[in-house]
Amino acid sequence: MPVCPDCGAANEEGDDFCGNCGAYLGWAQPAGPAAPAAPPAPAGPPAPPAPPGPSSPPAPVSAAEPARPPASATEAAPSPVSATGPAHPPAAPLRPEADRGRQADPVAVQPAKPVPPRPVVRPSAVDDVQDGPACPRCGTPNRPDRRFCRRCAAPLTVTAPPKPLPWWRTRWPFRRRVRIGGSGDALRRFIALCVLAALVVAGILLYPAGRNAYQDVLDKLRSASAITPTAVSASAAVDGHPAAAAVDGLTNTYWGAPQLGDAITFTFRAPFRLVDLIIHTGDSTDPQQYQQEARPTVLELMTTASNGKTHEQLVTLNDAPGPQTVQTAISDVVQVRLVIRAAAGTGPGRHIALAEVEFFKRG
Repeated sequence: MPVCPDCGAANEEGDDFCGNCGAYLGWAQPAGPAAPAAPPAPAGPPAPPAPPGPSSPPAPVSAAEPARPPASATEAAPSPVSATGPAHPPAAPLRPEADRGRQADPVAVQPAKPVPPRPVVRPSAVDDVQDGPACPRCGTPNRPDRRFCRRCAAPLTVTAPPKPLPWWRTRWPFRRRVRIGGSGDALRRFIALCVLAALVVAGILLYPAGRNAYQDVLDKLRSASAITPTAVSASAAVDGHPAAAAVDGLTNTYWGAPQLGDAITFTFRAPFRLVDLIIHTGDSTDPQQYQQEARPTVLELMTTASNGKTHEQLVTLNDAPGPQTVQTAISDVVQVRLVIRAAAGTGPGRHIALAEVEFFKRG
């Protein structure tokens, strides 16, 4: 059973790659130490000396100097050389009689260049049954416990691609980044807290304005309907011209105020949103009779909510007969009070005439 040299995991016979780390298992084992070289075979009997040629007669030997063999066994007799090259291979060297029975010395050999081991191709066993998933790259079956293919080392555990981030996570400072040691986390938290605090402060400051804007939109989208007060009272009134004449639906009757500063009060049964009101001034819609009495030109509008909160505003009117619309847009109204602050056509024996007041709520 081969063992992975990198992680030490055991693998089956015939696996080319480690199932745990994917390392290659098929490298050949390093060659062992070289066997000692065999000694050279003993030399045979020396060849007989070549006969001398005609061009090289043997030198005469004197009686005083006996003939002797060559100084070493490696010396060889010269061979005749022709103009085009050697005529025949050189003859074997002559050995003296004393060296014929001795073994030849070993010859030194230069060491060979080391060659790296090559991968060994090992055929898989026939009975190698793998009941795991097939490799997505090469199709080789593998065991279920393997993480890498045994033939091509491809990863067998293929994970699904991560889901894309939502659009707000791609915007700074919410963009996800890989940082070392949590760098930048404190800055992102500080910015997020600042943004949250700014939103809270803006919501508190802008809530009234936003609520009013919302109510104004509803006022424009919905139709207005008339509402009649349940009670009417005045601080003062001229005989024959009571405060109730201001809400009787007739324009030829009116509430007569003796002087500036007099007020008329309208009370309602349930709170409502006062969208606007229509005011008729003078004692008649006829232009010739309109100027018989004084007419209010400036009114102070005071509304009271169900929680006791009051709202005041000045209303300026034209000195002309006919209806005049005043936009109010006031919520939770239970009482309306009109105070005469200025009037036209005042004089001795004249009183201020307010013909009709109509109220409209959001439907």
